[in-house]
Amino acid sequence: MRLLTTLALLGAFAAPLRAQTLRSSIDRLFVFGDCGQPLCLSVGTGHGSHFIPAITQGTNTVIGFLETSIARTVAATPISATSSGTTYTLVGGLPVPSSSSPGPIYGERAQTLGRGRFFLGAYVAGLNFTTLNGNPLDNITFNFGHQDVDPDTTYGVPDFENDHIAVNMGLELNTTSVYLNATWGLLDFVDVGVAVPFVRTTMRGTATAQVMPFGNSTVHNFGGDPSNPIMRSTTRTSGTSSGIGDIVGRVKINLAQSKTLGAALLGEARLATGDENELLGAGFTSVRAMGIMSAQFGDFSPHLNLGYLFRSSNEVNDAVWGAIGFDHQMTRWATVAADLLTSFQVGEDKLKLPGDLVYTVPIDRRIQSTSIPDRSDNLANLSLGMKFRVRGGSILVVNGIAPLRKSGMQPDFIWTAGLEGAF
Repeated sequence: MRLLTTLALLGAFAAPLRAQTLRSSIDRLFVFGDCGQPLCLSVGTGHGSHFIPAITQGTNTVIGFLETSIARTVAATPISATSSGTTYTLVGGLPVPSSSSPGPIYGERAQTLGRGRFFLGAYVAGLNFTTLNGNPLDNITFNFGHQDVDPDTTYGVPDFENDHIAVNMGLELNTTSVYLNATWGLLDFVDVGVAVPFVRTTMRGTATAQVMPFGNSTVHNFGGDPSNPIMRSTTRTSGTSSGIGDIVGRVKINLAQSKTLGAALLGEARLATGDENELLGAGFTSVRAMGIMSAQFGDFSPHLNLGYLFRSSNEVNDAVWGAIGFDHQMTRWATVAADLLTSFQVGEDKLKLPGDLVYTVPIDRRIQSTSIPDRSDNLANLSLGMKFRVRGGSILVVNGIAPLRKSGMQPDFIWTAGLEGAF
């Protein structure tokens, strides 16, 4: 375990120093003109700033939507269950096993470790994000409308107000998270724990902007001269960041436990310790309260988790969170674990995409502002993994998570590998 942790941490922090943050790198994907601002055109035309309001007005801008979606998802990498291995309860002052199974991987069981026992795990998880609300990240389109330069007249007068800028963007976003998970049996029925993630985020992006004139006018351009205006421009950006992510603190209380059934409560706080400007953390604190039911029928142990997730953010909704699954000890040294992990958004979307561009002069027409679908943040993920007892009493964990519903920023697959043990 020591070797795995050391190598993983070295890899997590082997990142070059950079002058700009990853969030500012996203901003750069929309800078095409010569004034250094998003959507700024050639200042020599006198029309250089006419499209800037389309991207900066309000709090729910395109850049803000992208940055918040990315930061929220990077910070929400799943953290393994609070405890693993054999759990104990005190009977007549003596420790008696309450479960011989190494337990689930991402779901939670009711059993606690037992007074004075420790659980320690070290894991590596990798994510390669591919979609945003189901739209491929390598092919996102945006259309930005012109400023209404004369509010006293109808929008579309003069005619060049009908021009718009079409942007096609491709993003590559990858994260590798190394996290340490430690739990201590404070009492026979109370566990307290902490999970500390170390995150490495890599991003590359390309964006191509095309001025789409309504008529033959070329007053809007990225440079050149009147006889040969530049109507198309491409920008690229890349960057890597690494550091501590959002630290998680947890408390689990076992309410009742028999040989076959158990019930518990779990409280969890994910603190805003990761640098949101480097896409290492969400930038807000989230708190989850959850009820746990679990059972044991020989080597088969099902569980059900249901809770509420509060997020201290004006841009991200709270959620109802749930998991249903099982772990099955197939042999003394091998256990399979599966979970359906779900999250359902509470309330109307706080993070909104811009509306369509609507024109009435000189003709009625509507242009879709973006190819990203407007979807609620409802998630369903299937988790399937194995636990293997290895020499020395440690447990090797391998797991994969596949999204079943395209919502938010998502990878096609999340892999996890680690070592854990109880002492």
